[in-house]
Amino acid sequence: MALADMIAARRPQRIDARRNFDAVLAAAEAAFTELGAEVSMEEIAKRAGVGVATLYRNFPTRADLMECVYMVSVDELVRYGHGIDPTDPHAALVDWLRHLVTHLATKHVLTAVLTRESRAYQPSREAIYAVADPLFARAQQAGEVRADVDADDVMRLIFAATAGTYRDDAQRERAVQIILDGIRPTRTTPA
Repeated sequence: MALADMIAARRPQRIDARRNFDAVLAAAEAAFTELGAEVSMEEIAKRAGVGVATLYRNFPTRADLMECVYMVSVDELVRYGHGIDPTDPHAALVDWLRHLVTHLATKHVLTAVLTRESRAYQPSREAIYAVADPLFARAQQAGEVRADVDADDVMRLIFAATAGTYRDDAQRERAVQIILDGIRPTRTTPA
């Protein structure tokens, strides 16, 4: 099942129930980012302005909630990727990769908890690669990316770079820039 379909299947049909569902997701995303993966479900319900029973009715376990928060964030990332202007293939790829880095850095607490066994893992991965692969291919066809690397190579480097702990955002940015510089073809200058 595709990522968007999985989210739609979870979202209630009644307007008031959908509003509560969305409020819980927004509160959970903020709470996980601010307080970490162990934030209490009661704190999330309080932030969402709903009762704990409403939270548990929609998300029976913490893992269910974390998976759904992650899937929604990946869906937003994918929609961003589909909206990138492809006119300049290199700029489009760099824009996507930088947005992905920001996404991964802010969702680190979620990605650290979710595993390959998570229902969210494979659909999220497929959705991300469905954006990355064509952007990468266009940049490569335009001669802006080395011919000896593929999208999976670059994505794995980005995932590794964002999983690390850095002194500050500037250090993370330098690591990402090294990757971006490394995928550019070597330009030879005439003698």
